[in-house]
Amino acid sequence: MTRKPTSGPIRNKESTKQKLLAAVGKILKNDGFTGLNVSKVALKAEVDRKLVYDYFGSMEGLVKEYLNNSDFYTANIDQSKEIIEQNRGDRGKDMLYHLLEDQLDSLIANEEMRKIISWGVCESSKVLEELNERRESLGEQFFSELTDEYFKGKDKNIRPVAALLIGGIYYITLIAHTNNGLICGVDIRKEEAQAEIKKTIKQIIEWAYL
Repeated sequence: MTRKPTSGPIRNKESTKQKLLAAVGKILKNDGFTGLNVSKVALKAEVDRKLVYDYFGSMEGLVKEYLNNSDFYTANIDQSKEIIEQNRGDRGKDMLYHLLEDQLDSLIANEEMRKIISWGVCESSKVLEELNERRESLGEQFFSELTDEYFKGKDKNIRPVAALLIGGIYYITLIAHTNNGLICGVDIRKEEAQAEIKKTIKQIIEWAYL
């Protein structure tokens, strides 16, 4: 029986790639997207800067892989068909609520994820455009396969309902953690406020599906 190698070029490459990806996250968290460049990432990862080009082709390639691995919606995109099949029974109602609930929890807890959202709002780039296209592709699967037929001819449209809920979650989590901001007296950093927001999201979705 042949033993798997525990060291060598392949293992070292993967280890270095993970260091570089982690360095992107640390810089994004501490300095924002304006702090991302090859020199800073290599210094933070404690590796030669040429390895960014050797392993990812460019700084853009490195950032693209980081975003694809870190983004809330696209990280599990390979499982999307299976997830959709499991949620045909209620036309995606429960799935939509849990997606939004998980999004809220993730943005509250994860500063890197908030930085990704903020970055996407503040700057245009090919990498961010591709990330949004991946999100939209996943969303289109959800709507076209689970909700569109159900809402056809009704006086409610779940697409703008979901868009407003997602946009609201983005804003209340970003403003609270960036400028200590309250929205209508709600401080999303507090557990009781989070519970009220989740309850309200569920009420809105229940209303939309009536």
